[in-house]
Amino acid sequence: MPKITLTNVTKQWGKFIAVNDLNLEIEDGSFVTLLGSSGCGKTTTLRMIAGLETPTKGEIRFDDRIVFSSEKNINIPPAKREVGFLFQNYALWPHMTVTQNIAFGLETLKWKKSDISARVAEMLRIMRIEQFAQRYPAELSGGQQQRVAIARTLAPKPRVLFMDEPLSNLDAKLRGEMRTELKRLHKDTASTFVYVTHDQLEAMTLSSKICMMNEGVLQQYAPPLEVYNHPANLFVADFVGNPSMNIIQARAKKTAPAAAEIDFLGQKALFRAGEDFDLNSENVSVGIRPEFLPISPSGDIEGLAYSTLPAGMETTVKIKVDDTILSSVVFGAIDYETDAPVRFSVSGSGILLFDRSSGRNIAVGSLTVRK
Repeated sequence: MPKITLTNVTKQWGKFIAVNDLNLEIEDGSFVTLLGSSGCGKTTTLRMIAGLETPTKGEIRFDDRIVFSSEKNINIPPAKREVGFLFQNYALWPHMTVTQNIAFGLETLKWKKSDISARVAEMLRIMRIEQFAQRYPAELSGGQQQRVAIARTLAPKPRVLFMDEPLSNLDAKLRGEMRTELKRLHKDTASTFVYVTHDQLEAMTLSSKICMMNEGVLQQYAPPLEVYNHPANLFVADFVGNPSMNIIQARAKKTAPAAAEIDFLGQKALFRAGEDFDLNSENVSVGIRPEFLPISPSGDIEGLAYSTLPAGMETTVKIKVDDTILSSVVFGAIDYETDAPVRFSVSGSGILLFDRSSGRNIAVGSLTVRK
């Protein structure tokens, strides 16, 4: 499988810049997710790598082979890039059986009949759809059709598999099952997967790396847990996580190396970071994940239960402190009466400090409320 390298890749239509000066390296055998809201440039990026869209400028390499270069006037067509593409619409031939759908691309590539039969049998086994071999798409469920589409895409042994929101048409339960199947398939095939989604849960659970984009600009490119625990900026922090991170406006004053006094929610607190940091302004934002706001009778801060959302295994509690609504996640099914007093604390060493003006992540550390 190839390593894919994008260097200063830009896509522009008139004055609209869909992707702006993107530099990205997709390692051999990785599972990279392009994540962002609608219109952020993730699908355009995927299509440019696959050859379905021509960049305005820049260079794309598969290992040492240039597949696109604006300077050298090189643009290798998709068919010669040896890639597979799985769309949101599975596009199975309705008049063909499962076997015929999987074999179709191999016949087009003029594989030998014996090789086609062997490869189809292998894909039926890998995707666990042998029992559906002679059925037609209309006789299959959405998840079964999804597996056939993946089998058909993988059959020609593409060097890279591109997927554009392939699970969005499935119900929630089936999406969860297919995420499991895709992750297992990635391990079994050792292929390079490049996956587009706006669903941060899919990105977190599937990826070896997340490419977070906003308005055509790369915001962060890192493993999922790094994106979650150490977001590069406020945009990433707010986008990744469910419930979303609590972003609280505050004032900060440096008191020592790697330490600052924070005024937030009417409280004074000591922030201690793992390493020294610079404060360009006293205007900061404090980022606290809901799991770092434990509720207990001895909590340091008091608020009101704005709403309680029990979900069985865990409960999301919305807490109102003055004009600020915070999210806390507690284990188990509990309930609070609306507007009942609730006390909570700030715990853990994953509290984030952001520059309010630029949104940049300044530091990560712990926050101790002064009593």
